[in-house]
Amino acid sequence: MVSAVFHAPLDPTPADAPDAHKSIAASALSTASTAKNTAKVSEAPAPRDGGALSRAFWQNVLPPALGLGLLVGLWALVSASTGRSIPSPYETWLQAVEVFSNPFYRNGPNDQGVGWNVLASLQRVAIGFGLAALVGIPAGFAIGRFAFLSRMFNPLISLLRPVSPLAWLPIGLLVFKGANPAAIWTIFICSIWPMVINTAVGVQRVPQDYLNVARVLNLSEWKVLTKILFPSVLPYMLTGVRLAVGTAWLVIVAAEMLTGGVGIGFWVWDEWNNLNVKNIIIAIFVIGIVGLLLEAALVKLATAFTFEEVKS
Repeated sequence: MVSAVFHAPLDPTPADAPDAHKSIAASALSTASTAKNTAKVSEAPAPRDGGALSRAFWQNVLPPALGLGLLVGLWALVSASTGRSIPSPYETWLQAVEVFSNPFYRNGPNDQGVGWNVLASLQRVAIGFGLAALVGIPAGFAIGRFAFLSRMFNPLISLLRPVSPLAWLPIGLLVFKGANPAAIWTIFICSIWPMVINTAVGVQRVPQDYLNVARVLNLSEWKVLTKILFPSVLPYMLTGVRLAVGTAWLVIVAAEMLTGGVGIGFWVWDEWNNLNVKNIIIAIFVIGIVGLLLEAALVKLATAFTFEEVKS
């Protein structure tokens, strides 16, 4: 009996085991094929919702179009009420087509196309703004980092920042003996303050816990600057840069009206001397569009280097 129990054969392997393996493999292939088809379906672009497109139109396209239409309507009303002393939108449009048909002509040093004038102004802005960034951003870090420097320079900044840009122009003419360096100097001195102030505020708002950890780890001042301060201050610094470039573009137009030469500000003043109001209005739109493009470029730069909460 015991022998019968212990020597009984185990359950035999089913004769159709190979068929079972084939069935399992076929099932696996079928599952994989289904998953692949499902993935393809999920990757297919979702059909566009007509309601979403309509909402996007009402929210993103229609309001700016209405704002522009309101501006043109008010402009036409003012033109009609002043007896056409202010050109109408249609007359200005025809003049703009003529102006931009050849924006880079040269008929002498004081008769150049609007394209050359814009490029000359942008060149002055780039030089003055670049010098202001080279000085203002490190100065902002130093003022925000060290309380002694903050107490030392805060009264000077508060005193000089409200000064009108044009008040600095005669100083530049006196020191540099030339209109072009004087205009660059004016841009520099007026665009440096937003970068200094915003950078210093950003440094002062770095959490003290970060600096305490750096002190415990005995980090060098360079490590503190590059690993702790710079990433934290970057949103503030880029805000200062945006404000500064807007200030620089405003200042150059006023400075060029007084210094002459080639530039969009000089072009406005020259057209006023020629009583060409159409070109003055065109210049106003050109100044606004260039300023808008500069602002958009810096916003792109800021969103590329800042955190998600800053982007929103």
